[in-house]
Amino acid sequence: MKFTAAIAVLASTAAALPTAVERRQFGTRVGSTVNELTNGACRPITFIFARGSTEIGNIGSTVGPPTCEGLKSEYGANQVACQGVGSPYQATIGANALPEGTTSAAYGEAQRLFNLASTKCPDTIIVAGGYSQGAAVMTAAVRRLSSSVQDKIAGVVLYGNTRNAQNNGKIPNFPPEKALTFCNLTDGVCGGGLVVTAGHLTYTRDVDDAVDYLNERITAAGGI
Repeated sequence: MKFTAAIAVLASTAAALPTAVERRQFGTRVGSTVNELTNGACRPITFIFARGSTEIGNIGSTVGPPTCEGLKSEYGANQVACQGVGSPYQATIGANALPEGTTSAAYGEAQRLFNLASTKCPDTIIVAGGYSQGAAVMTAAVRRLSSSVQDKIAGVVLYGNTRNAQNNGKIPNFPPEKALTFCNLTDGVCGGGLVVTAGHLTYTRDVDDAVDYLNERITAAGGI
């Protein structure tokens, strides 16, 4: 009953998510849907992102686009391929109640994209991220990848991960230094309760730090 109530709170406050106009502006603008891996040529860096519950497109409208924009600003727009995790990931509220915090179809699609990046673009450096339920998607996907594909992932940023408390702030079966979690003390979602408090809605201010971290991980992986 308590868990059901928490999901209800999550649903009732989803509409309060910050919009794109609140995020920092970079030189290259990115919309809520990006398919530069699946529809484009290989690039030196591939960024795969999963949006939060109820967000539009496949990369969302809050932290996904500016994280992509920050990487493009650092390396050049044509040096980074950004890719959102789309259908069959639906980003529904109800999926948060599942054991992995999302559906198997959702993290299966994320796995497919990681594997695609590895096979289609064997020389690309892969980085990734997710917000809220999208962070749970990334956690479930990355930990299931083969070691050879995991080795090609330089870094992962997780904003307000719904599975943060359950996984002790880490991605199981993945090097801890290659993942960074942003979990505000006032965030009731990544605190383990699935209650959207004010702290869950302010991760746009952490985008610069997330991009800096991914830059460091890309450099550690050999850069471009």
